[in-house]
Amino acid sequence: MHVDPYIVLGAAIIGFLVGLTGAGGGALMTPMLILLFGVTPSKAISSDLVAAVVMRPFGAAVHLRKGTVNKRLVGFMVVGSVPMAFLGAYLLHLMGNSKSAQENIEMVLGAALLVGASAMLLRYVLDRRDGHTRVGVVHDVDVKPVRTVAIGMIGGLIVGMTSVGSGSLMIILLLFLYPMLGANQLVGTDLSQAVPLTLAAALGALAFGHVDFGVTASLIIGSVPAVLVGSLLSSSAPDRYIRPAITFVIFASGLKYVGVGTTALGWILCATLLTVALSWAAVSRPWERSPTLAEPNENQPVAEEPELVEAVVE
Repeated sequence: MHVDPYIVLGAAIIGFLVGLTGAGGGALMTPMLILLFGVTPSKAISSDLVAAVVMRPFGAAVHLRKGTVNKRLVGFMVVGSVPMAFLGAYLLHLMGNSKSAQENIEMVLGAALLVGASAMLLRYVLDRRDGHTRVGVVHDVDVKPVRTVAIGMIGGLIVGMTSVGSGSLMIILLLFLYPMLGANQLVGTDLSQAVPLTLAAALGALAFGHVDFGVTASLIIGSVPAVLVGSLLSSSAPDRYIRPAITFVIFASGLKYVGVGTTALGWILCATLLTVALSWAAVSRPWERSPTLAEPNENQPVAEEPELVEAVVE
């Protein structure tokens, strides 16, 4: 069993994003293994799933301790996701190493993630324009059982076949089904439901024999400490910081799945960040804000204290 230090480094970066946003696990980890390290698609998917079984409980534990998890919501999602994860792993086994079939699945997922990222951006803009804030308390949310189970079923099937969905796709669906929940509460709930889901998918992967244990060990070593750091940040950071991070990670994941090359992806993401920064500066105009504590001007007379003025008058 060979531990690759470069895979460890890549897993650390992606593990941090998983803890911070709940997304980016399979959506980024699997393409990294396939495109950068030459791992076959079936082995990359299965190894990532097994590593996630170890990684995700650490992030979920942080959010459980912080109280950003709705356990009833998690329960309904698990009812739908766990059986479908086994089905997804079996379908992956039937496809074997069929590259064309997996590429078709990835293209569909990539398109879905890009649409989802666009919808999240639109909702964010509308919320800012209308002054809406997501102030719902995660434990008081009115759970919609049928639709929540359906989200679990969709995510379970996809995660069993591709190892993506438990974060990137499901958090989009949760965001629109429960619009008043803050981003940290969505991340905490999603990370928690992903624990039994990835366990079921990983058992299916182990049963059908696609796991590379050297790759799995490298992923675990890099991702576990990083997901702890990311989860600590996401459980306490304000919503206005976490939601854009989630959208950005899902956008990057979607581009990668629709076939954008690594170099082109890097330029696109850099251009996106630059555009967002310039747009924020144009709208906020931080240079026009008056400083909180202005320095006194030497040429401007200093106002006298009222007590001293009264004393002189007397």
